[in-house]
Amino acid sequence: MDAHVTTQTLPLTHNVAGLMPSATVAINDLSNALQRQGREVFKLGLGQSPFPVPDCVVEALRANAHQRDYLPTQGLWELREAVARVHCRAFDIDAGPENVLIGPGSKELMFLLQLCYDGDILIPSPSWVSYAPQARIVGHRIVRVDTSHATKWFPTPETLEALCAADPRQPRILILNHPSNPTGATLERDELMALADVARRYDVVVLSDEIYARTQHAGSHTSIVPIYPEGSILSSGLSKWCGAGGWRLGVFVFPDRLRWLQDAMAAVGTETFTSTSAPIQYAAVRAFEEGPEIEEYLLLSRRILRAGGALLYERLRAAGAEVVRPAGAFYLFPDFSAQRERFAARGLSTSTELCRRLLEDTGVAVLPGSEFGRPEQELTMRIAYVDFDGQEALEASRAIPQGSELDAAFIRAHCSRVVEAMDRLCAWMDRGPAA
Repeated sequence: MDAHVTTQTLPLTHNVAGLMPSATVAINDLSNALQRQGREVFKLGLGQSPFPVPDCVVEALRANAHQRDYLPTQGLWELREAVARVHCRAFDIDAGPENVLIGPGSKELMFLLQLCYDGDILIPSPSWVSYAPQARIVGHRIVRVDTSHATKWFPTPETLEALCAADPRQPRILILNHPSNPTGATLERDELMALADVARRYDVVVLSDEIYARTQHAGSHTSIVPIYPEGSILSSGLSKWCGAGGWRLGVFVFPDRLRWLQDAMAAVGTETFTSTSAPIQYAAVRAFEEGPEIEEYLLLSRRILRAGGALLYERLRAAGAEVVRPAGAFYLFPDFSAQRERFAARGLSTSTELCRRLLEDTGVAVLPGSEFGRPEQELTMRIAYVDFDGQEALEASRAIPQGSELDAAFIRAHCSRVVEAMDRLCAWMDRGPAA
């Protein structure tokens, strides 16, 4: 490129000019680069399931490797049937295969939703890193819905009411993700009912991102969809509960009332991704059919995540962080703002500086809260406690009766890299000003 060519003269569209790579992808790339340089890195940045894809699902993929035809853009009918059945059974969602749309990852489906829907995008702060950039690419107005540790980092009905009452006729999508990335927190039925009441009053469409629903640590996830069935779109997939992030298969389940939106997204899909990988879709039928092997896999993986989250939560609290106890997924979102003066003495005043120095000094890679929509001066970070051998941990946990809880000794033995990362993080946080 000529030296005189600058970003201001490049023919980029306004909505993508200056757009940076996704923070979760970038931290993983940086961690890999540091490892290639010989650095020891504890990869707590990318939220990728540590567990392998269940053997029965892998076998289904092998058996369907020959599938070569383009499938319908809406998805393989047998897969749509399986998705509808499992969500009806697990979460009391009233839906049939005609309500299901399959895509190459739920991220792609979320982008198509924002592309097709003409309205504001209400995004809680904090929330997953890609919601807001997608809205920016499309050109939607982003409305940040503030939250706090006191509300488990979820929006309150009062906050939602105030936003909607200011312009009652404005079309809106509220993105509601629980169990939450980045906090691991979840919502109870009464909390969902209160939010649904406001959404119904103002005809707000709720994109219910429940990609972590089946990782809910107690196995008792409650969906907003049966509470607000006419206005909720369920988003899920294989990546988090089935360990298949790289397979790129996402699902949306629509209410009949929003069929027009489903049809519009499918039409755009015919001009973009055409159809999701055929072998992956056939294999996914086996995943959504469930059965004893899948059920055991879920029970064992939830138990490991529950025990690991509890241990790390206590460690963070002892280190002076304000943190919500995780109830699902594999995340913690500690806030060290109460120790602001101590960190200022070390030249650290923002979450970005805090996480950058933590990586430099300890090899522990986490993401700053600012990447999830929190203020830079708030000393928050997201920790994805996934840097362990999930296959080995699953095998070890089989020797312990399923009715028993895993103890701290199990986590230290079989999730040792996560424990060591937390040891390093807490010791680094405790250093004095001269550090």
